[in-house]
Amino acid sequence: MPTTPFHALDDYIALPRIEALALSPDGTRAVLTVATLTKDATGYERSLWQVPANGDGAPRRLTRSAKGESGAVFLPGGDLLFVSARPDTEAADAEDAGQLWLLPAAGGEARPVTRLTGGVSDIAAVADAAERLVLAAALLPSAETLEDDARLRAERTKRKVSAILHDTYPVRHWDHDLGPAEPHLLALDLADLADTLAAVADEADAVGADAADPGTTDAAATQPYPASLPRPVDLTPRPGRTADTAGTALTPDGATLVAAMHVAEGLTGRYRLVSIDVATGAHTVLRDEEGVDLEAPAISHDGATLAYVRTVKTTPAGPTEQELWVSGLDGSSPRRIAAEWDRWPSGIQFDHDDQALIVTADSDGRGPVFRVPLDGGGVEQITRDDFTYTHVRVDLRTGDLVALRSSWVAPSHPVRIARDGAVTPLASPAPLPTVPATMTEVDTTAADGARVRGWLLLPEGASAAKPAPLLLWIHGGPLNSWNAWSWRWNPNLAVARGYAVLLPDPALSTGYGLDFIARGWNSWGAAPYTDLMAITDAVEARPDIDETRTAAMGGSFGGYMANWVAGHTDRFRAIVTHASLWALDQFAGTTDHAGYWKSIFTTEAMAENSPHRAVADIRTPLLVIHGDRDYRVPIGESLRLWAELMEHHGGSDGSTVHRFLYFPDENHWVLKPQHAVVWYDTVFAFLGEHLLGEEPTRPAGLG
Repeated sequence: MPTTPFHALDDYIALPRIEALALSPDGTRAVLTVATLTKDATGYERSLWQVPANGDGAPRRLTRSAKGESGAVFLPGGDLLFVSARPDTEAADAEDAGQLWLLPAAGGEARPVTRLTGGVSDIAAVADAAERLVLAAALLPSAETLEDDARLRAERTKRKVSAILHDTYPVRHWDHDLGPAEPHLLALDLADLADTLAAVADEADAVGADAADPGTTDAAATQPYPASLPRPVDLTPRPGRTADTAGTALTPDGATLVAAMHVAEGLTGRYRLVSIDVATGAHTVLRDEEGVDLEAPAISHDGATLAYVRTVKTTPAGPTEQELWVSGLDGSSPRRIAAEWDRWPSGIQFDHDDQALIVTADSDGRGPVFRVPLDGGGVEQITRDDFTYTHVRVDLRTGDLVALRSSWVAPSHPVRIARDGAVTPLASPAPLPTVPATMTEVDTTAADGARVRGWLLLPEGASAAKPAPLLLWIHGGPLNSWNAWSWRWNPNLAVARGYAVLLPDPALSTGYGLDFIARGWNSWGAAPYTDLMAITDAVEARPDIDETRTAAMGGSFGGYMANWVAGHTDRFRAIVTHASLWALDQFAGTTDHAGYWKSIFTTEAMAENSPHRAVADIRTPLLVIHGDRDYRVPIGESLRLWAELMEHHGGSDGSTVHRFLYFPDENHWVLKPQHAVVWYDTVFAFLGEHLLGEEPTRPAGLG
C-alpha cells in the first residue's frame, strides 16, 4: 500500500502550510506566510518566504524568529511590513506583544516600527502611492494617550486584575473575551521613521530622565513613546466597539481612510461606511442605511471610485442578496452593478485599469475568480478549474493576478493567473504533498427538483470487488461550501485509512444562488437533512461503496446536522458530532452573537428544528467532541447532549456506547498539533470499532 503524509498523523501535522500571500508593487515578487511545525511538535511558527511572481526561480526565506511573522504587506517603494512579537533590542525585556516591523527592499535586517504596549492587532490598510498606513490596535478605554495606555496596563498587571466591565454587547467573540481594551485605528506616516544614532540617543535621554524621577512608580510604564519611531495617530478616539470594522481601504495618497464601522443596535448592529480624514481625524458618514450592512470597501487605483458590498439584514422570512455597489469616493452617485449575478462576493478589489472589479465567490463547489465590469457588462468568470482562489492580488503593470488556490487534493499554493485565465503555478517552499485520494464530482436530484452536488474522495483500490466504507462529512456554516482544502477537517486522512468520504453541499450552502439557500432557511431540519440523505443514497448506490458500513460526522452546523441525523435515522453505524448545536433555545442566548439567531429563526422554527427533541429516538453510537473555549457554540451544548444521552440511553451500571472527547483549552477549532492528533486518533478508533469491527482502543495521548 502506498504511503503518503496522510497515512501517519505525525507526518501530516508536520506538513508546511501556506497561509497568506502579498504581491510587490512592481508585480515581480510574491511573499508567502508559511507555518511550520515547531521542534517540539506542539505548535506552529510562521516565517515569510519570497518567490518570483512569474513562475521561475526558487523560494527564498526572508525572516526567521522564534515568535514568527504574519500579516505581510508591501509599501509602495518595495519595503515589506509585517507583524511580529520577536524581541526588540531597544524595548523592555518583558514586552512580547506583536509590533509592526519593516524589512527594507534594499537589504538589511528588519527593524521595529511601533512599540505599542498592547501591540498591533493587524495592518488595516496601506496607501498605494505614499508611505502611509493604518494599523488596528487595542487601547484601554480610559487612556487619553499611548503613554496612558502603557500606565493603565502596567497597573492592571501589577495588581493582577483580569476583570472586565461591559456596557455593550457582545462580550465575547469566537474564542476570546472582548475588552477591557477597545479596537482603534491608528494612522502611521513612515516618512517620519528616524533610524539615526541621534534619535536613539534622544530617546535614551528621555527614558533616563523618567527613570530618575522620584515621583514615578514605574519608569517603564511612564516613559514617553519612543522618539526614534513615528508616533501613531489615533483616528478613532473613544471608539467603543465601532472600530470592529468590516473592512477598511486607504486612498492611494494615504489622505483618506474609508472604513465599514460598526453601529451597535441592542443585540445586533449594522455597518456603515465612514470616511476619515487622516490629517485631521474628522469623520464623515458616507453611506448609512437602517437594516442594511455596508461592508468590504475598496478604492480604485486613481482614488476616485469606491466599491463595497451592500446586504439587507436577513429575517426569518429568508436570506438576502449580497450586492456589489460602486459610488464616488465621497459616496455620491451610488449604483448597483451585476444585479443579475446570483453569487456572494468573498473578496473585491479594482482591476488594474479601474474598469472592473476582481471578485472571488463560491460557485458550484468551487471558488473561482470573476471580473465584474463597472459599465454594466456581463460578469466574466476568469478561472474554470476545480480550485478555490483566495488572497488574489492584481499586478498593476500587466493586469495579471497572483493568488493562492486549493482543492481537496491540493493544499493552498501560489499561482499566477493570466488575463485569459491561464494558470501558472509559482515556486513554493511547501511542495504539494502526495494525497491518497481521487476526487470525483457527484450529484443527485432532491424531491423538490433541486440539484444537490458534492465531492466524493475515494481510496485507491475501491471497486465493486472491494467497496469502501463511507463517511458522510457535513460542512459547518451553514452558509458555506465544501470547496477548498482544510487542515482542520481533512478527508485525506480518512481516505488513507480506506474510507470513501462524501463532502456534499446541501440546502443552505453557498455558491448555488439565493433560492438554494432559501430552501433550508428557518428550517434546518428539513431540506438540509433530506438533501444529505438523497446524495448519500446516490453515492451508496455506487458499486465501489459499501452501503452497509457508513458513518456521519460534522462540526458546528455540521455537528447540529449530525445530531439531527442521529435522532431521525438509524442508517449509520456511528456518528461524530463536534462543537455541535443541541438545544437551540438554550444556544440562542449563550452563543457569542445571540442577535443573529433572532434574524434567522422564528421562535416556532427554533423549537421545531432543535435536535434535542429527538434524543429518545437515537439508536446510533455518538462520539461527542467539544472545546471549553468555544464561544460560538458554547460547551453547554455538548454538556447537555451528553447528560441527555446518558439519561435516555446509559446503562443501569453507568456504561454507554457513546463517547465524549473534551478539550479544556481548545475553542471551536482544535488547533494545537498534538490535540489534532488526539482528535483524529479518537475519531478513527471510534469509527474503526463500529464500521470495521476493530477492538475498542484508547489513543495514547489520552493516558
